[in-house]
Amino acid sequence: MTTRSVTIRPVRSRSDLKAFIDFPYRLYRNYPAWVPPLRQDIRHTLHPKKNAFFEHGAIYPFLARDASGTVTGRIAAIVNGMHLKTYEDKLGYFGFFETIEDYAVAEALLDAASARLREEGLTGARGPANPSINDTCGLLVDGFNKEPGVLMPYNPTYYESFLERYGFERVMTMWGYYIHKKYVKTAKLERGVEIVKKRNPGVTLRTLDMKRFDEEAQIILDIYNDAWENNWGHVPMTEGEFAQLARQMKQIVDPNIIYFVEDDGVPVGFSVSLPNINQLLRHVRNGRLLPFGVFQLLIREKFGGVTEIRTPILGVRKKYHGRGLDAILNLAAICDGEKRGYDAGEMSWVLDSNARQRNALISFGGVIDKEYAMMEKALT
Repeated sequence: MTTRSVTIRPVRSRSDLKAFIDFPYRLYRNYPAWVPPLRQDIRHTLHPKKNAFFEHGAIYPFLARDASGTVTGRIAAIVNGMHLKTYEDKLGYFGFFETIEDYAVAEALLDAASARLREEGLTGARGPANPSINDTCGLLVDGFNKEPGVLMPYNPTYYESFLERYGFERVMTMWGYYIHKKYVKTAKLERGVEIVKKRNPGVTLRTLDMKRFDEEAQIILDIYNDAWENNWGHVPMTEGEFAQLARQMKQIVDPNIIYFVEDDGVPVGFSVSLPNINQLLRHVRNGRLLPFGVFQLLIREKFGGVTEIRTPILGVRKKYHGRGLDAILNLAAICDGEKRGYDAGEMSWVLDSNARQRNALISFGGVIDKEYAMMEKALT
């Protein structure tokens, strides 16, 4: 497919795949806020035998090249089988979207992804998702001067206008809240938690037991799929996807900032906070841990460098909604994080429709730090 000297072709060879993975490292070389992901992580995400997403989904990557053969953009058309099973709405996804600042390139890429989704019998496209809403997803629309938290996206300012020009519209806004120990209203949160505990006398809090990591991970999955079932866009994680995620997280997890809230000894809620290793990865600009990147990480970890956490998921069983148990989890993450040497935290993302959590975060000192959007378009 060729449009205005832009050639779009599917990724078919190993060299194509390498070019697909390499492109962002060239595109973002002059973006100081961009934190390079590890190349091996992207390679595993796109590998059918290494990513559990392929048990029910498919990823169709494309490359854009100019007349000289230089890569100028990339995109992937994505079929999410679990989404289609859950919603039966014939909605596809696009992701891994990157382009130079040239609308002709963006248009050609979006044409290719849209055509591939139509071939799959789908009638709409949503994104960006890499490859699903349970992975790195969303379009950054505000907060470009700030580094993303771990597992959060970053993109240039012009992506939003390119997508809107193509016909995409925002269907959901997601917020990132930043909380610093200097400004958190701990006393107010503590008073609220005391009230919650009096109303729920059987409720206790504990941290993750690393000796029972697999069992603990299964508890999180069970609560997560129940707690998030009615949230906008939620797609249940399969056993394989969650086991894969748990293996990845185990490498960076700090068990002292992962919590379970229990009612008479039965887990009914949880929160997962992670050390923001992007504060280390930003120093590995080429995305490779070898030959020198691993040593840079080890040196910085030994002498500090991770001063923030990110809380990507928090969930309470639907049966316990409205009882304030999330306040217990929030207080623990903030106060215990400070004790562990973390000065600040990001709670992201929070759906715009989740007014209760948004109001709670603001009430005890959180401020909106970043804004993200999910975009959607009918494929006519």
